[in-house]
Amino acid sequence: MIPKIPLSKETVKKVVKKVTLEVIYEAIEEKTTDIRTDIAELTEKEDKDFRYINQRIDTLGTQINHIDQKIDTQIGSVRQEIGQLNQKIDSQIGQIRQEIGQFRQEVSSRLDSMTQLLVQILKQKQS
Repeated sequence: MIPKIPLSKETVKKVVKKVTLEVIYEAIEEKTTDIRTDIAELTEKEDKDFRYINQRIDTLGTQINHIDQKIDTQIGSVRQEIGQLNQKIDSQIGQIRQEIGQFRQEVSSRLDSMTQLLVQILKQKQS
């Protein structure tokens, strides 16, 4: 049998208060541990998400660079084709100018011939 110790009302209040505070502190400690665990999990998830986003950004950057290179190559090809077309056009313009020059000479020669014929005809009519 446990001997009974007389306790004052004050002592009982202090004991109850102390036990209550210990229970509260334990509950707070437990909750704090849970919160820290949740924060650690969120931090880890956030890190994984950032790594994924950075990898995706790197992949997209590589794809953009590849597309840029293709575009540059195509632009180079188009410029080369334009240069070839310009050369063809210049060549054809030169040929047309030559033909026009020849045509002018022929017309001029025919006009001279016709003028001479007209002059001869007029002289014959006058004589």
